[in-house]
Amino acid sequence: MLPTIAWQDDDIVMVDQRKLPADEIYVTCRTVNDVAKAIRNMVIRGAPAIGVCAAMGLALGAARSKATGTKQFTTDFQKNCDLLAETRPTAVNLFWAIERMKRAFSEGALAGESVDDLKKRLRAEADRIHDDDVASCRAIGANGAALVPAEANILTHCNAGALATAGYGTALGVIRGAIAAGRKVRVLADETRPFLQGARLTAWELVKDGIDTTVITDNMAGAIMRAGDIDLVVVGADRIAANGDTANKIGTYSVAVLAKEHGIPFYVAAPWSTIDLATRDGDAIPIEERTPREVTHFGNTQLAPEGAQVRNPSFDVTPHKYITAIITERGVHRAPFSESLANAGPRN
Repeated sequence: MLPTIAWQDDDIVMVDQRKLPADEIYVTCRTVNDVAKAIRNMVIRGAPAIGVCAAMGLALGAARSKATGTKQFTTDFQKNCDLLAETRPTAVNLFWAIERMKRAFSEGALAGESVDDLKKRLRAEADRIHDDDVASCRAIGANGAALVPAEANILTHCNAGALATAGYGTALGVIRGAIAAGRKVRVLADETRPFLQGARLTAWELVKDGIDTTVITDNMAGAIMRAGDIDLVVVGADRIAANGDTANKIGTYSVAVLAKEHGIPFYVAAPWSTIDLATRDGDAIPIEERTPREVTHFGNTQLAPEGAQVRNPSFDVTPHKYITAIITERGVHRAPFSESLANAGPRN
């Protein structure tokens, strides 16, 4: 699959998703500050990928620390955790990965490990988080494939593929899993304004895989549903509350409402690390507001007049009543989600 993020010797290398599909360029991060900047500026994006990147960034920061004693090393590690936690507020995988790295650090510190041993422990834990994400995506794909008819036109919004994860993808993992299971699939990819993750990234991934793909503008979805040309919708998620309310890329809510009106199944595919049982409902999910320039400009070309006010929330929340099922590596969860998600177990 696509090399979303990987180690290269002791540095972290990731594909610059801002440049795709025109240019396939890789960014090298040599410090934890480089990693934080890459997350904040969307060199890498997608909730699971952000979590993996943060874990690897903490391992990188630890490796670069010049501390010789555990007290200063602990201080450096906590500062790096705080730095990465401030990069993007909505995707819960970021905070999940940081907490998992903190637990690994605490276990080593309590065992009296040396600074060098703690560095090795953090690198090993980051590698496990990376590999676990790929395994989770493949399991999501297998679980979701069973929901796809023998022939299906599938609509997706934003990019929830290999580029948004450590590999394989969540929503696109379901599509890949369905094709591997012998389903005949055609994908319609919303362009996903304003960052165009669907047109630029989803379409790029699927075309490279030889999957039948059609890009549509965001405001075409309703008309195409009414024409009977969409059989199901599958999207990813950045945070799923305990009641099933789901935060995903802006525009997802509109697609879900349209799907409900037209009697089309609407599925959310996400790893268990995206489930936030500590958040009761969608009203408690923080929504990131990004720079107006993403709306007013395309590259260096200005699209809106000077003086116009701009809103640019990066995510919206889809109430659980519009969601047919949530697909994770632990299975297919249906309403009432407050029960099905709670019964699937705690986050690890």
